[in-house]
Amino acid sequence: MAKQKAGKSRVWLVRVLLVIGLLIGLALVFNEQIKLFVVDHLSERTMQTIDKKSVKKNEQSKGNFDFKSVKALDVQHVAKAATTANARNAIGKIAIPSVKMRLPILKGLSNENLSTGAGTMKADQTLGQGNYALAGHYMTNQGILFSPLKNVQLGNKLYLTDMSKVYTYTVTTKTTVNETQVQWINDVAGKRLVTLVTCASATEGETNRIIVQGSLTQTTDATKSALQVFN
Repeated sequence: MAKQKAGKSRVWLVRVLLVIGLLIGLALVFNEQIKLFVVDHLSERTMQTIDKKSVKKNEQSKGNFDFKSVKALDVQHVAKAATTANARNAIGKIAIPSVKMRLPILKGLSNENLSTGAGTMKADQTLGQGNYALAGHYMTNQGILFSPLKNVQLGNKLYLTDMSKVYTYTVTTKTTVNETQVQWINDVAGKRLVTLVTCASATEGETNRIIVQGSLTQTTDATKSALQVFN
């Protein structure tokens, strides 16, 4: 009788542990889905609020440019970004139609900014001049934030706008480097570039970075027609 009771207890314990494991697994899966949904919503919502007037105002704001403060994108950061969405300091838009990437550009590298779109990497950079550097998170969903950079090819067109001008760049370089190789965002004499930086995978602690760099090939007024590429 004692052996039967012990056996039943072990079976019950195993079943309880299996149920707990299943519940934890479901929570992790749905947390990830919720996170991706909120990030996508934040990006789209912010894109719709950007106009010439708001850009000029937000360009005067002070951004956070401390690389070390950037953390892996988790549910807590996304939740905070969602509750402070109206405070986003958007200063433009970026689009790479070939990989269906369209995001707001935000001033600085705060975790809230990087939960929403592309963050500027240098305090003194200006669109259409020098080396305009942007960072973004790589997500497991290929359509979210900077994940599409993995599919960018040489020759693809890349568009940036401050709602006054539209800057067209042609992708000339795509490479993977160690995170310590920060020279990629430095200005290069005589060149007008854009440099996009993201992690090489969604693995926490990833030390490699995907670099996509393009050269400025055209600048036009931000007419309704020219801005269609960002829609």
